[in-house]
Amino acid sequence: MRSAKEIKNDIISQLMTVIDPELNIDVVNLGLIYAIDLDKDGICLINMTLTTPACPLTGILTHRITEAVKKVKEVKNVDVEFVWYPVWTPDRMSDAAKKVLGYKNS
Repeated sequence: MRSAKEIKNDIISQLMTVIDPELNIDVVNLGLIYAIDLDKDGICLINMTLTTPACPLTGILTHRITEAVKKVKEVKNVDVEFVWYPVWTPDRMSDAAKKVLGYKNS
């Protein structure tokens, strides 16, 4: 049996394959993923945000995230919940994402 840490790392790896269609960077490096929880029944809850609450991509991202995370064998179902606090800022992005988007590191 795999450890919870191994499973979570696989989930994160799958999330890194989900590319934001507007910014062309994955949701992990954009800092959009706030929490990942997998219960004993294989239900994975992803708490995430968007760069703006008015973003029209919620349906697309939910579908892509669900399909990607279900590739982890321990995951039976995925629930994506959008949260708006803390508010997303560019500071949440990885250094690599900041570089691609032309942000200077603070």
